[in-house]
Amino acid sequence: MEISHDIIARAEKVRAMVLDVDGVLTDGSIVIDAHAEALKTFNVRDGQGIKMLQRAGIVVCIISGRSSVAVERRAAELGITECFLGCDQKGKVYEHFKSKYRLSDEEIACMGDDLPDIVILRRVGLGITVSDGDEYTAGVCHYVTIRPGGKGAVREVCDMILKAKGLYNGIVDGYAKV
Repeated sequence: MEISHDIIARAEKVRAMVLDVDGVLTDGSIVIDAHAEALKTFNVRDGQGIKMLQRAGIVVCIISGRSSVAVERRAAELGITECFLGCDQKGKVYEHFKSKYRLSDEEIACMGDDLPDIVILRRVGLGITVSDGDEYTAGVCHYVTIRPGGKGAVREVCDMILKAKGLYNGIVDGYAKV
């Protein structure tokens, strides 16, 4: 799929990525175990994409409406220190994050999949939803992924951003030297 010049121009400016969890980093399914803990499945390639963004100096932030031990653990594994869970006011958390890193809206990409994410998706320079996201949410986004949530959509976007910034080949080559 050909990516428009507008999307490439927006991706070139990205210095930070904000991610929702359920429906973006996961497929949106929630399995509750016998101890009432929600179990989640994460895609390893999405995690690799996040690590690639971090190698390029792009800050990654998670903002989720749900609290989850599984998400806390996955964020720690990926070195994501900006992880805000149980957020009922995502917009306020976003403004705090933006201020902390002295970012403009245009320098932030956000991936969300449903109505609670719109408050951020409308503000950022590059708003993205997954192919299986909410229809209304897709209408406020700049880009809709080819892949569904939890199935490589995050990696798709990470690769797109790195390519737009001219950093993809250098990041990939860096893995060959490790």
